[in-house]
Amino acid sequence: MPRPRHPKQEIEDAVAYAESLGWRWNKLTGHGWGMLLCENNNRDGCRIFVYQTPKSPGGAAKSIRRAVDRCECSQGKEK
Repeated sequence: MPRPRHPKQEIEDAVAYAESLGWRWNKLTGHGWGMLLCENNNRDGCRIFVYQTPKSPGGAAKSIRRAVDRCECSQGKEK
């Protein structure tokens, strides 16, 4: 089943960026739209929560990209 598009384009672009680097998306219930998980499949892996309606979509998208770029699990890999 494909992932639904995020209603805010800036966040959709940031999630697509994360997916292009091997991160995967999981659906959340409640206020969260989803969660991004890095390539590390154990408990120590990085995760980013993505909300449905952030106050600042541009700021939220920037935070997602920054967290993806800073992920220590992928540091040894070429980006």
